[in-house]
Amino acid sequence: MVKVKMFEATDENSRPSMDAPKTDAKAFHDIVNSRRSVRFFADDVIPQDVIDQCLDAALKAPNSSNLQTWEIHHVVDPDKKKELVRLCLGQPAASTAKELFVFVARPDLWKRNNKWMLEEFDRRGDMPEKAYQYFKKITRLIYTTGFLGIAAPFKWLFYNIRGISKPTPREPMGRWGMTVWGHKSTALACAHFMLAMRAHGFDTCPMEGLDSKRVKKLLGLPRQAGITMAISAGKRAEGGVFGDRFRFDIKHFVIKH
Repeated sequence: MVKVKMFEATDENSRPSMDAPKTDAKAFHDIVNSRRSVRFFADDVIPQDVIDQCLDAALKAPNSSNLQTWEIHHVVDPDKKKELVRLCLGQPAASTAKELFVFVARPDLWKRNNKWMLEEFDRRGDMPEKAYQYFKKITRLIYTTGFLGIAAPFKWLFYNIRGISKPTPREPMGRWGMTVWGHKSTALACAHFMLAMRAHGFDTCPMEGLDSKRVKKLLGLPRQAGITMAISAGKRAEGGVFGDRFRFDIKHFVIKH
């Protein structure tokens, strides 16, 4: 069993502030406020360099342990694209889109990506020892599920016994927990992608109304992969936005303690 050592408050954690890259807060909020789920797209083409930049932005999203357990499938083949539209139930957000993307959670790839992390640390040669040991030991304890998820009950027992006396991470637990874990990081990539498209003057629509089983077959994905969502992209058309945006009162969702 790997001994789990959590971070503790020490004098070295008290550090002065430093300058970060300058940003334009107004520009960011303009992007956020103008992003809408667009249901009808015009015929305008999205330049390939814009697509590339938005994909790059998606892959820079924060994610658990930087293991990047995601894939973005850009469906460009005409026949596959037509079938994907059908599997998205033929909704106009898919059928009128110039581009279609499927964001896929791949928690099954964590071991491969963990290996890449260690190789990158070795290449750099200047990573903190704590970070190196995290990917050498701790990730193996946290993310291993064992054959058919057999490790889950043992992890549950260990976490709960340890949790009696000290704060202890409780998730992910078993294969289902790893599925949720993968979708959380992939959803962050989705948000980055949609905001990046808006920054370039284009629009998107996240779609969960799809046949995930058939989409996985269309894309040749293994059983362990999960469809987080499909995202259509293009230039918004007249009538493509259904009314003014509204949100429920903030008091129902933001709780101060």
